[in-house]
Amino acid sequence: MIYFTLLGIVTTAFGLADLLVTAGGAEFAYGTAILEIPNDIFRGGWGGFIVLFAGLFYLSGARNIGEIHQFAKVAMGSILIWIMAGSDIFAMIAESIPGGEDGPWFNTLDGFLAMYAPPYAPAVLLLPFSLVVIYCIYHRD
Repeated sequence: MIYFTLLGIVTTAFGLADLLVTAGGAEFAYGTAILEIPNDIFRGGWGGFIVLFAGLFYLSGARNIGEIHQFAKVAMGSILIWIMAGSDIFAMIAESIPGGEDGPWFNTLDGFLAMYAPPYAPAVLLLPFSLVVIYCIYHRD
């Protein structure tokens, strides 16, 4: 219960940060650039709403997680994170294949691997923590 409550708080904060950065119109990178919040309307705006509602699902379902309907809210929050992280990872893969504007059609191996280095979107950072719900599904009494 405490795990999903904390995950809900962090996820809600990331969702609100997505929306605030999009409303401000400037990208945000934190620290040594492990976190990057884009300011485009799709990933920042709509993606911010999806991450925000994932956090609200976590917070709502964590109250009485033993009941199946509340657990379903937690599972739905994880599914929303998986959708956003999947689209971010797909965008990362799609951006890494073509070469630059002045270079060849396909990226070099060094350029290809460099695209997978940080910074990452908030949903990609939340992805490993949201996978705990799979364990909970299989070990549910």
